[in-house]
Amino acid sequence: MSATSLLSSKPIAPKDRLIFALDLPTSKEALEWVDKLGDAVTFHKVGFQLFMAEGYWELVEALKARGKKVFVDLKFFDVPETVKNAVANLSKRGVECCTVHGSQAILEGAVSAKGSMKVLAVTVLTSLDRGDLDDLGFQCNVEELVYSRAKRALALGCDGVISSGMEAARLREGLGEKLLIVTPGIRPVENKPVDDQKRTMTLEEAFRAGADHVVVGRPIRQASDPRAKALEMQEEIAALFALGTQRV
Repeated sequence: MSATSLLSSKPIAPKDRLIFALDLPTSKEALEWVDKLGDAVTFHKVGFQLFMAEGYWELVEALKARGKKVFVDLKFFDVPETVKNAVANLSKRGVECCTVHGSQAILEGAVSAKGSMKVLAVTVLTSLDRGDLDDLGFQCNVEELVYSRAKRALALGCDGVISSGMEAARLREGLGEKLLIVTPGIRPVENKPVDDQKRTMTLEEAFRAGADHVVVGRPIRQASDPRAKALEMQEEIAALFALGTQRV
Protein backbone atom coordinates (compact mmCIF):
# COMPACT_ATOMS: atom_id res chain seq x y z
CA MET A 1 0.00 0.00 0.00
CA SER A 2 1.46 3.38 -1.02
CA ALA A 3 1.83 6.27 1.40
CA THR A 4 -0.60 8.37 -0.60
CA SER A 5 -3.31 5.70 -0.41
CA LEU A 6 -3.41 6.07 3.39
CA LEU A 7 -4.61 9.68 3.16
CA SER A 8 -8.05 9.99 4.70
CA SER A 9 -10.91 9.99 2.19
CA LYS A 10 -13.50 11.25 4.66
CA PRO A 11 -15.45 14.33 3.48
CA ILE A 12 -13.67 16.68 5.89
CA ALA A 13 -12.89 20.21 4.74
CA PRO A 14 -9.08 20.58 4.59
CA LYS A 15 -9.19 23.61 6.93
CA ASP A 16 -10.99 21.53 9.57
CA ARG A 17 -8.24 18.92 9.62
CA LEU A 18 -5.99 21.20 11.68
CA ILE A 19 -6.99 21.48 15.36
CA PHE A 20 -5.26 24.14 17.43
CA ALA A 21 -4.66 23.21 21.07
CA LEU A 22 -5.72 26.07 23.34
CA ASP A 23 -3.39 24.93 26.14
CA LEU A 24 -3.27 28.28 27.93
CA PRO A 25 -3.57 29.46 31.55
CA THR A 26 -6.79 31.46 31.19
CA SER A 27 -9.88 31.62 29.02
CA LYS A 28 -9.10 35.27 28.29
CA GLU A 29 -5.71 34.35 26.83
CA ALA A 30 -7.28 31.47 24.92
CA LEU A 31 -9.83 33.75 23.29
CA GLU A 32 -7.09 36.24 22.44
CA TRP A 33 -5.31 33.43 20.60
CA VAL A 34 -8.50 32.45 18.78
CA ASP A 35 -8.87 36.02 17.53
CA LYS A 36 -5.15 36.31 16.75
CA LEU A 37 -5.30 33.24 14.51
CA GLY A 38 -8.66 34.25 13.04
CA ASP A 39 -9.73 32.29 9.97
CA ALA A 40 -6.37 30.50 9.82
CA VAL A 41 -7.85 28.00 12.31
CA THR A 42 -11.43 26.70 12.30
CA PHE A 43 -11.16 23.94 14.94
CA HIS A 44 -9.94 24.36 18.54
CA LYS A 45 -9.19 21.96 21.39
CA VAL A 46 -10.02 22.98 24.97
CA GLY A 47 -8.57 20.73 27.65
CA PHE A 48 -7.84 20.29 31.35
CA GLN A 49 -5.71 23.37 31.87
CA LEU A 50 -8.52 25.67 30.78
CA PHE A 51 -11.12 23.52 32.53
CA MET A 52 -9.46 24.38 35.83
CA ALA A 53 -9.53 28.08 34.98
CA GLU A 54 -12.49 30.42 35.21
CA GLY A 55 -14.80 30.75 32.21
CA TYR A 56 -14.37 27.39 30.47
CA TRP A 57 -17.94 27.08 29.25
CA GLU A 58 -18.11 30.77 28.39
CA LEU A 59 -15.07 30.14 26.19
CA VAL A 60 -16.82 27.22 24.49
CA GLU A 61 -19.81 29.44 23.76
CA ALA A 62 -17.53 32.23 22.47
CA LEU A 63 -15.84 29.78 20.12
CA LYS A 64 -19.18 28.60 18.78
CA ALA A 65 -20.34 32.21 18.35
CA ARG A 66 -17.28 32.78 16.16
CA GLY A 67 -18.23 29.81 14.01
CA LYS A 68 -15.45 27.56 15.36
CA LYS A 69 -15.61 23.81 15.89
CA VAL A 70 -14.81 22.70 19.45
CA PHE A 71 -13.02 19.58 20.68
CA VAL A 72 -13.47 19.05 24.45
CA ASP A 73 -10.44 17.07 25.61
CA LEU A 74 -11.18 16.14 29.22
CA LYS A 75 -10.45 12.40 28.95
CA PHE A 76 -13.47 11.32 30.99
CA PHE A 77 -12.49 8.49 33.35
CA ASP A 78 -14.73 7.53 36.25
CA VAL A 79 -17.48 5.11 37.26
CA PRO A 80 -19.31 4.22 34.00
CA GLU A 81 -22.60 5.80 35.08
CA THR A 82 -20.82 9.02 36.02
CA VAL A 83 -19.09 9.17 32.65
CA LYS A 84 -22.39 8.45 30.89
CA ASN A 85 -24.08 11.34 32.68
CA ALA A 86 -21.16 13.70 32.06
CA VAL A 87 -21.16 12.88 28.35
CA ALA A 88 -24.93 13.32 28.21
CA ASN A 89 -24.56 16.83 29.65
CA LEU A 90 -21.72 17.68 27.30
CA SER A 91 -23.67 16.46 24.27
CA LYS A 92 -26.06 19.39 24.80
CA ARG A 93 -23.23 21.92 24.43
CA GLY A 94 -22.95 21.67 20.66
CA VAL A 95 -19.30 20.58 20.57
CA GLU A 96 -17.91 18.32 17.88
CA CYS A 97 -16.18 15.68 19.95
CA CYS A 98 -14.84 14.64 23.35
CA THR A 99 -12.31 12.18 24.72
CA VAL A 100 -13.00 9.19 26.97
CA HIS A 101 -10.40 7.03 28.69
CA GLY A 102 -11.03 3.69 30.33
CA SER A 103 -12.66 0.28 30.35
CA GLN A 104 -15.30 -1.27 28.12
CA ALA A 105 -18.08 -0.26 30.51
CA ILE A 106 -16.86 3.36 30.56
CA LEU A 107 -16.75 3.53 26.76
CA GLU A 108 -20.17 1.90 26.49
CA GLY A 109 -21.62 4.45 28.88
CA ALA A 110 -20.16 7.33 26.91
CA VAL A 111 -21.37 5.97 23.57
CA SER A 112 -24.91 5.48 24.90
CA ALA A 113 -25.17 9.17 25.81
CA LYS A 114 -23.19 10.94 23.07
CA GLY A 115 -26.04 11.97 20.80
CA SER A 116 -24.60 13.61 17.66
CA MET A 117 -21.29 14.36 19.39
CA LYS A 118 -18.34 12.14 18.47
CA VAL A 119 -16.64 10.08 21.18
CA LEU A 120 -12.90 9.58 20.80
CA ALA A 121 -11.26 6.86 22.87
CA VAL A 122 -7.78 7.55 24.22
CA THR A 123 -5.41 4.72 23.28
CA VAL A 124 -1.90 5.44 24.60
CA LEU A 125 -0.86 9.00 25.47
CA THR A 126 1.81 10.37 23.13
CA SER A 127 3.85 11.36 26.20
CA LEU A 128 4.42 7.64 26.94
CA ASP A 129 7.10 5.46 25.40
CA ARG A 130 8.19 1.82 25.81
CA GLY A 131 9.92 2.50 29.10
CA ASP A 132 6.81 4.15 30.54
CA LEU A 133 4.64 1.20 29.49
CA ASP A 134 7.10 -1.19 31.13
CA ASP A 135 6.76 0.80 34.33
CA LEU A 136 2.97 0.55 34.06
CA GLY A 137 3.12 -3.23 33.64
CA PHE A 138 2.18 -3.54 29.95
CA GLN A 139 4.05 -6.41 28.33
CA CYS A 140 2.94 -5.79 24.72
CA ASN A 141 4.53 -3.19 22.46
CA VAL A 142 2.98 0.27 21.98
CA GLU A 143 1.60 -0.46 18.50
CA GLU A 144 -0.17 -3.63 19.61
CA LEU A 145 -1.67 -1.91 22.66
CA VAL A 146 -2.95 1.02 20.57
CA TYR A 147 -4.41 -1.33 17.96
CA SER A 148 -6.13 -3.50 20.55
CA ARG A 149 -7.70 -0.52 22.29
CA ALA A 150 -8.77 1.10 19.02
CA LYS A 151 -10.34 -2.11 17.73
CA ARG A 152 -12.29 -2.49 20.96
CA ALA A 153 -13.39 1.15 20.95
CA LEU A 154 -14.68 0.93 17.38
CA ALA A 155 -16.59 -2.28 18.16
CA LEU A 156 -18.22 -0.55 21.15
CA GLY A 157 -19.50 2.31 19.00
CA CYS A 158 -16.85 4.99 19.54
CA ASP A 159 -16.37 7.22 16.52
CA GLY A 160 -12.63 7.26 16.68
CA VAL A 161 -9.46 7.38 18.72
CA ILE A 162 -6.65 9.64 19.82
CA SER A 163 -3.49 8.05 18.48
CA SER A 164 0.09 8.96 17.72
CA GLY A 165 0.84 9.13 14.03
CA MET A 166 3.34 6.34 14.62
CA GLU A 167 0.45 3.90 15.06
CA ALA A 168 -2.00 5.50 12.62
CA ALA A 169 -1.00 3.43 9.57
CA ARG A 170 -1.64 0.15 11.38
CA LEU A 171 -5.04 1.43 12.56
CA ARG A 172 -6.06 2.63 9.11
CA GLU A 173 -4.96 -0.55 7.37
CA GLY A 174 -6.47 -2.87 9.97
CA LEU A 175 -9.66 -1.05 10.97
CA GLY A 176 -10.61 0.75 7.78
CA GLU A 177 -11.83 4.19 6.85
CA LYS A 178 -14.74 4.27 9.33
CA LEU A 179 -12.40 4.95 12.27
CA LEU A 180 -11.72 8.64 12.95
CA ILE A 181 -8.04 9.12 13.86
CA VAL A 182 -7.02 12.30 15.69
CA THR A 183 -3.27 12.67 16.10
CA PRO A 184 -1.50 14.92 18.64
CA GLY A 185 2.25 15.23 19.06
CA ILE A 186 2.83 17.05 15.76
CA ARG A 187 6.29 18.58 15.60
CA PRO A 188 8.37 20.23 12.86
CA VAL A 189 11.30 18.12 11.69
CA GLU A 190 13.80 20.40 13.46
CA ASN A 191 11.97 20.05 16.81
CA LYS A 192 11.59 16.27 17.05
CA PRO A 193 11.67 15.47 19.94
CA VAL A 194 12.54 18.26 22.35
CA ASP A 195 9.68 18.22 24.86
CA ASP A 196 7.30 15.93 26.77
CA GLN A 197 5.83 14.42 23.60
CA LYS A 198 7.83 11.28 22.88
CA ARG A 199 6.01 9.61 19.96
CA THR A 200 5.92 12.47 17.48
CA MET A 201 5.58 13.00 13.72
CA THR A 202 5.58 15.89 11.32
CA LEU A 203 2.24 17.09 9.95
CA GLU A 204 2.76 15.43 6.57
CA GLU A 205 3.96 12.16 8.10
CA ALA A 206 0.86 11.95 10.28
CA PHE A 207 -1.57 12.54 7.42
CA ARG A 208 0.24 10.13 5.12
CA ALA A 209 -0.01 7.54 7.90
CA GLY A 210 -3.81 7.88 7.93
CA ALA A 211 -4.69 10.62 10.43
CA ASP A 212 -7.96 12.48 9.82
CA HIS A 213 -7.08 15.44 12.06
CA VAL A 214 -3.88 16.65 13.68
CA VAL A 215 -3.72 18.57 16.97
CA VAL A 216 -1.06 21.27 17.00
CA GLY A 217 -0.20 23.57 19.90
CA ARG A 218 3.38 24.62 20.59
CA PRO A 219 4.63 24.68 16.97
CA ILE A 220 2.05 27.42 16.28
CA ARG A 221 2.15 29.20 19.65
CA GLN A 222 5.96 29.37 19.71
CA ALA A 223 6.33 30.53 16.11
CA SER A 224 7.57 34.08 15.50
CA ASP A 225 4.36 34.68 13.52
CA PRO A 226 1.73 32.21 14.78
CA ARG A 227 -0.94 33.13 12.22
CA ALA A 228 1.54 32.77 9.38
CA LYS A 229 2.62 29.37 10.74
CA ALA A 230 -1.02 28.21 10.93
CA LEU A 231 -1.63 29.40 7.37
CA GLU A 232 1.53 27.61 6.24
CA MET A 233 0.21 24.39 7.78
CA GLN A 234 -3.18 24.91 6.16
CA GLU A 235 -1.53 25.34 2.77
CA GLU A 236 0.47 22.15 3.33
CA ILE A 237 -2.70 20.25 4.27
CA ALA A 238 -4.66 21.59 1.28
CA ALA A 239 -1.86 20.65 -1.13
CA LEU A 240 -1.46 17.22 0.42
CA PHE A 241 -5.13 16.33 0.13
CA ALA A 242 -5.46 17.83 -3.34
CA LEU A 243 -2.64 15.53 -4.39
CA GLY A 244 -4.31 12.62 -2.60
CA THR A 245 -7.61 13.09 -4.47
CA GLN A 246 -5.68 12.99 -7.74
CA ARG A 247 -4.05 9.71 -6.62
CA VAL A 248 -0.70 10.84 -8.01
